[in-house]
Amino acid sequence: MPLPKYHQIYLVLREQLHEGRFAEGLPGELALMAQFNVARVTVRRALEQLASEGLIARNPGRRTRALPPPSAVDGPAGKSMERANLRGLLENLVTMGLHTSVKVIEVATITASTQVAEALALTLGDPVQKAVRVRSTKEGPLSHITTYVPDTIARRFGRRELSKKPILVLLEESGVKVGRAHQTISARLADNVLAQHLDVSVGSALLAVRRLIYDEDERPVQWLHGFYRPDRYTYEMQLSRVGSIDAKVWVSKDVSAQFN
Repeated sequence: MPLPKYHQIYLVLREQLHEGRFAEGLPGELALMAQFNVARVTVRRALEQLASEGLIARNPGRRTRALPPPSAVDGPAGKSMERANLRGLLENLVTMGLHTSVKVIEVATITASTQVAEALALTLGDPVQKAVRVRSTKEGPLSHITTYVPDTIARRFGRRELSKKPILVLLEESGVKVGRAHQTISARLADNVLAQHLDVSVGSALLAVRRLIYDEDERPVQWLHGFYRPDRYTYEMQLSRVGSIDAKVWVSKDVSAQFN
């Protein structure tokens, strides 16, 4: 049974709130109606759901504003993500990157938002490199990736390098010795931007990955927000009783499961 339209809009806006997109306030109801092609009552129901969860504040006659998000590095209910040594996974990610093509959508030096600064252990307003890329196989687009890297590291590479090499390779070529990562995987419905880049319909299910990379000295060096088509991306993890992890990712050549 498909999700109600208001709930799809709620999920999209909730994810965008967590990404810090609405620092200046949410779009008005008319703008949201046009963006999602729905009636005002549908938009209002989605906003009411966000307000009930304490994510936004709605004041008559004023622009709807975002409320401070939970810790960017913590998981649900403020619990820290479990640590894992993912060296094998990182190497696997590099290998996958070498067998796919990438289109660089944006590369810019921006000032760190509250969430980015917290994740990368920076001061609010410090310069960071924001890079947006779409990775594809010969079957079509696979993932939409946004990365944030401290400017002290990222100044060593730019658009040209990002179009040719996986960012983990560029980090190590810049002198970073990658150590471990915090990672979460969840679900996300595609908004209009993701739908366009990944060639799916608005509201299609995507895999959402957040990955914070640390160097061997436990300094965060990259924060990644990734959205993947589940029909073209597979993640597998094996756990043992002693806590060791063997994780792998790969892309699928079977594209029979298309989104409607």
